Amino acid sequence: MRRYILILFISIFFATNANAQSRGIKVGYIDMEYILEKVPDYAEAKNQLEQKAQKWKQEIEEKKLVIVKLKETLKSEKVLLTKELLDEREEEIAFLDTELLDYQQKRFGPSGDLMIQKAVLVKPIQDQVFNAVQDIAEAKKYDYVFDRSSDLTMLFAAKRHDISDQVVRVLTRIQNSEQRTKKQLEKEAVEERKQDMVDENPTLVARQKVLEEKRAARQKLIDERKIAADEKKKALEDKRKQLLEDKEAKKTGTVSDKDVKDGTNKEGNDVVPTDKEFEAAEKKAKAEEAKTKTLDERKKIIEDRKKALQDKKDKAIADREAAKKAREEEKKNKEAVTPKP
Repeated sequence: MRRYILILFISIFFATNANAQSRGIKVGYIDMEYILEKVPDYAEAKNQLEQKAQKWKQEIEEKKLVIVKLKETLKSEKVLLTKELLDEREEEIAFLDTELLDYQQKRFGPSGDLMIQKAVLVKPIQDQVFNAVQDIAEAKKYDYVFDRSSDLTMLFAAKRHDISDQVVRVLTRIQNSEQRTKKQLEKEAVEERKQDMVDENPTLVARQKVLEEKRAARQKLIDERKIAADEKKKALEDKRKQLLEDKEAKKTGTVSDKDVKDGTNKEGNDVVPTDKEFEAAEKKAKAEEAKTKTLDERKKIIEDRKKALQDKKDKAIADREAAKKAREEEKKNKEAVTPKP
């Protein structure tokens, strides 16, 4: 069987090689077993089927146990039985053996209940997978898409040609489409196109990781500067508050001239500054506060620019994909209208 499949593959390859030679042959593959494991509906149905299989196995073990007990009883009572009773017991055990084999075939045979229900379970999901693969192949211009879990032996397959995750995303989107708003669907489509681009270009992953690390380091530095500025601002505000309290204390006369000369007040605190010193300190505090405010405004401007740039990039990707899809639809419509020679 594999030999015929290989021959068929080689024949198709050489038949279409001439047409695809100008742009190069694009080959992809899927792993049906991997896709099925990722589909929630299949996993749930498979779990229910496994529970049925366990129940059938338990029934088979119970039947086996009954037969074993009958054989042991017959062995111990054999010398006491007449030939007619012995034949009758042996016939009963043989009947139960045959019945057990028939039951095993009915449940677990090649055409048994387990295989039939598996086929019923997998068929609709396989149809969805085939439709999704066809849509992806047409959109991405694949010449061939193979299933590595089939009879076709694949000795090596590069991960970048694996479109299984793309198929899973399409199936998930279809299943969840009824529960999503239009805006959410558009957002998911953009994210899916981004992920497809990453899957097809593995070098983008490493580049994106480096950019993310740089962005995280830059954000960490900004946060540290902001914390330091906030601490400095708080210290200045505390100092300003203390200066105001000291000035008020001097006006009310709670601080004596002797305290000022000695350099301390009654509570042992630092001497109250003069009006000129107070004004200079207040001016310095306002300057520091203005500087901190300027830094915060500059940071906000940088963040707004970065967000606008990212939005512009996302929009460009979405527009490019939409234009590409429109061109493909236009080409498809022209091919459908143009009569074949």
